[in-house]
Amino acid sequence: MGECRMQKMLAFLSLMLVTLPPIYGWGTDGHSIICKIAQTRLSEEAADAVKQLLPKWAEDDLGSVCSWADQVKFRYRWSSPLHFINTPETCSYQYKRDCKDEDGEAGRCVAGAINNYTSQLLTYNSAADKAEYNLTESLLFLVHFMGDIHQPLHVGFASDKGGNTIDVHWYKTKQVLHHVWDTNIIETAEERFYNSNVDGMVDAIQQNITICI
Repeated sequence: MGECRMQKMLAFLSLMLVTLPPIYGWGTDGHSIICKIAQTRLSEEAADAVKQLLPKWAEDDLGSVCSWADQVKFRYRWSSPLHFINTPETCSYQYKRDCKDEDGEAGRCVAGAINNYTSQLLTYNSAADKAEYNLTESLLFLVHFMGDIHQPLHVGFASDKGGNTIDVHWYKTKQVLHHVWDTNIIETAEERFYNSNVDGMVDAIQQNITICI
């Protein structure tokens, strides 16, 4: 797979994720929806490239791996800060100021992670870099983090931990605001409009997507 081919794949995945409707938060179903839609809209070459990097257990389904980065957080504890960005309460974000972990290490945020794993995937043709990086994991991290960064509360105020300290009522259930965005909005929509079927929601979203390239 050539570098140009990989660049096209990464560019299209990024475009696909940016143009999805912003109402959806990203729990398990949210991440799956993102990747299912992205995979159907890849070019043939880009789709083949993704399949080459997917683990065998995914059975060529990008949607099945999109929550992997959440599932390994307890094993890869170093990755936890890579899912979000904390900002001051000024409704502004500056990479150099805000992209760091609790210890102040620069680049340790979701934007930094996207930069890092994109750079790793662009080394696909280098034999030396293939040995240095696990490019399958790079892909799995990248597709997940591209979803995370488009969930509004994954780039939120440090003071409320991205809405995790804000209690709200979602219908009759008390939840934290972050969980409502991550999970409740999508699950409620699936139940009410799509018979609790993820693929039904995917089809409905795809019918309403307009991409200008």
